[in-house]
Amino acid sequence: MSYTFHVDLRGIVDLLSHHLYASPRVYVRELMQNAVDAITARRSDDPGAPGAIRIHPPESTGDGTLRVEDTGIGLTEAQVHELLATIGRSSKRDDLGFARHEFLGQFGIGLLSCFLVADEIRVRTRAAGSPTVEWIGYADGRYELHVAPAGRERPEQGTTVTLVPRRGEEHWLRRDAVREIASLYGSMLPIPVHVDDEPITVGLAPWENDAAEPAATRRARLDAYAQEVFGFTPFDVIDLAVPAAGLRGVAFVLPMPANPTSRVAHRVYLKQMLLSEDIERLLPEWAFFVRCVVDTGELRPTASREALYEDALLDQVRESLGDSLRGWMTRLGRTDPHRLQAFLRVHHLGVKALAVHDDEMLRLVEQWWPFETNMGPLTLAEFRERHQVVRYTPSVDEFRQLAAVAAAQGIAVVNAGYVYDAELTSRLSDLDSTIVTEVLTASDLATRLEPLDPDVELAVRPFLVLAQRTLDRLGVQVLVRAFEPASMPALHLLDGDTALAVDLRQGQEQADELWSSILGTFTQGRDERPQLVFNHRNPLVRQAIATGDDELTTLAIEGLYVQALLLGHQPLRPADTAALNQSFLGLLARAMGGAR
Repeated sequence: MSYTFHVDLRGIVDLLSHHLYASPRVYVRELMQNAVDAITARRSDDPGAPGAIRIHPPESTGDGTLRVEDTGIGLTEAQVHELLATIGRSSKRDDLGFARHEFLGQFGIGLLSCFLVADEIRVRTRAAGSPTVEWIGYADGRYELHVAPAGRERPEQGTTVTLVPRRGEEHWLRRDAVREIASLYGSMLPIPVHVDDEPITVGLAPWENDAAEPAATRRARLDAYAQEVFGFTPFDVIDLAVPAAGLRGVAFVLPMPANPTSRVAHRVYLKQMLLSEDIERLLPEWAFFVRCVVDTGELRPTASREALYEDALLDQVRESLGDSLRGWMTRLGRTDPHRLQAFLRVHHLGVKALAVHDDEMLRLVEQWWPFETNMGPLTLAEFRERHQVVRYTPSVDEFRQLAAVAAAQGIAVVNAGYVYDAELTSRLSDLDSTIVTEVLTASDLATRLEPLDPDVELAVRPFLVLAQRTLDRLGVQVLVRAFEPASMPALHLLDGDTALAVDLRQGQEQADELWSSILGTFTQGRDERPQLVFNHRNPLVRQAIATGDDELTTLAIEGLYVQALLLGHQPLRPADTAALNQSFLGLLARAMGGAR
């Protein structure tokens, strides 16, 4: 035996208000949407048919109701049954002409949203060649339907919807609220909408490009729109178009840096009716430096009509819009390099994020974005033109350690420690196989420092032994080399691999037996230690080597070690701070003639 589902309309309304729609204000959008569809349907058969939508709030009607009138196609009695009284039924919509893609929504379904603010909905409608039909729906699921008696007929074709407000929801129907909501959703509609006698539709939509409008005038209009809607005057405006999705629009480039992790929301219209001013994931993730206003005819909205449905078409749109932004940056590089550089100064993070995977953008970054180097600010193109090998450090701390000494040895180094820089530098060979890139580590630099002559090395051996014995407790390996600048007495070298090994050993010492055993599997057989390289060309170091006083030399070694840490921007551990205090106080005591 089969049974028919019974619909609890109160339950449906509760579902809509608490789980589908973000706010009851959508009822105005749905009413305008149905009116636009009705006018569109009438004009498909009669292109010269009048098109107007008028909204009369309670202040005008005088009886506490809200009334919406349109000059649309109207409905017959059978169509009223089909579209207004059968929830979810769609079998005849194509026959009636309300499911084709020219229309904003599914005609009649939007009336359900009106029960968010009303207990009673009255519809008076008249189709061509048919009498006026009156339909009254109640929030408890009942409805009445009859042909309007004489004297209550509509004088012309179209539909009037009247809402009787629910107690406590009257504020949603007041003139100010209705005008604000209607302006938000319907200001770009091609059909004029009035709240009482006040028009809420504007002239040209942002995405419109009238050939008769001068470029400067259009730019001023778009700047004013961006200031009003988004709160900024854009750095530039980019026209967008994706014909496959019936999409057109504009992207406003932010004039200030944007946080890559912040929400990026765009304003999206569906056939010129606002879908939402808070649409995310319209653009690729790297494009966080623009805010868009677009109109689309083919992208699918979700059930609430407040977001876009994730499908293959939206993926295609996202990719196409990303291509448009890339094309704009490339054209800017060819036509206005100074403006491109100004853009990169503000939004280099977004461009770099794209360049990690995009060769075209990598070429743009290589050509125009200045990197920090130990030879001064240079673009990667300038750097590789002057130096055969692009050497770089993958962290800012390593660059600070090595920059001055490497420059003194004639070694040019790029600081690739900032976000995306190491990935971009290592990818240069993807543009040209002849480009050689090389990571410069602390250990590499140590091997490039000039070794001592054999007789000099023999003479400094006692100092080297004393220095190693003094700094063993601090986990440092001591070397003596000759390098420039001579003003630098000692250089502390710590690369990323060594820093990791040191951290693991420290964690092993502080952990319990289980974790110590686990960490030990990573440190077994490894004895990497930071290096402290004393500069034999420095007069103070040579004086310490030749002093012949082990106590004084030990104090000098400790002091020079901590100074090298500070010059390399390394944090001081408790043991390092103790060495600093010991050296300072000991040298101060010796200077004043006291004992250590």
